[in-house]
Amino acid sequence: MSERGASGRTERVVVLALDGVYPFELGIPSRIFGAADGHYQVLTGSVDGRPVRSNADFTIGVQHGPEILATADTVVVASMATAYIPTELSPELAAALALIRPDARIVSICTAAFVLAAAGLLDGRRATTHWQVTEAFRRMYPRVDVDPDVLFVDDGRVLTSAGAASGVDVCLHIVRTDHGSELANAVARRCVVPPFRDGGQAQYIEQPVPESGPASTAATRAWALEHLGEPLTLSDLARHARMSRRTFARRFGDEVGLSPGRWLIQQRVARARHLLESTDLPVDQIAAQVGFATGASLRQHLHAAIGVSPQAYRRTFQAATVR
Repeated sequence: MSERGASGRTERVVVLALDGVYPFELGIPSRIFGAADGHYQVLTGSVDGRPVRSNADFTIGVQHGPEILATADTVVVASMATAYIPTELSPELAAALALIRPDARIVSICTAAFVLAAAGLLDGRRATTHWQVTEAFRRMYPRVDVDPDVLFVDDGRVLTSAGAASGVDVCLHIVRTDHGSELANAVARRCVVPPFRDGGQAQYIEQPVPESGPASTAATRAWALEHLGEPLTLSDLARHARMSRRTFARRFGDEVGLSPGRWLIQQRVARARHLLESTDLPVDQIAAQVGFATGASLRQHLHAAIGVSPQAYRRTFQAATVR
């Protein structure tokens, strides 16, 4: 539970709109945080208080100038079209970013990671951006550990998200971190989006169309989710899908962007997180219910996924729910 979430006050989220902004991404923070039962106030500003050119055929007027950034608990920089990505910060943009408080959380959506990198905020950090511009990002900012396969990266004070709709994922993650899964799940239902998305950005990267044949592994994925507590193997999954192991593994990777084994671990960790948040079951019992052989295995995989132990995770999110 972050200090922001524990304070009980309304957190101010300031969205920074830059020229070339995508209207969809600009609206994500207001839509997600605005559905969080009054826990957040969302304001929008520009570097000079003037309207900004969008990537669509209209200009967007904003209510605030750069001074609003100094009041933000969280700053979200919305993405812009590639033609508008800065190779270096303009004096106006640099001055605006300098107003952000040292303790404020900073979030980029999609190509806005270039702005954070140009400001030096991502040096030595793990980050992500849209898969189409990953190579350009690497060339421009070699000091950033860029991961093109994930939907978002939470590196403490700084969070980066991948293309477009991954802004929804990172905003829901922030709500969950601040106020627990119950509120985050309620926000997801109100916005008609999944509270978690399977796989990562890799599933959206352009690649050859899978060979014709049985069209999808979706039915087998749904079946696996109903049998997570069982020791599922690649052979079990392929048998259910009526495919060879090799064909199933290839098709699964094409559709999900992960190997079947990695996907199963991800789903088991997600189910374990839910049980840690919503029940008082012992860790060993939760491990058995989600398909990990031992509590030690659950501890290992949870720590690898989010960097904390089951006990620490439970304390954080159950405390959030109580508050």
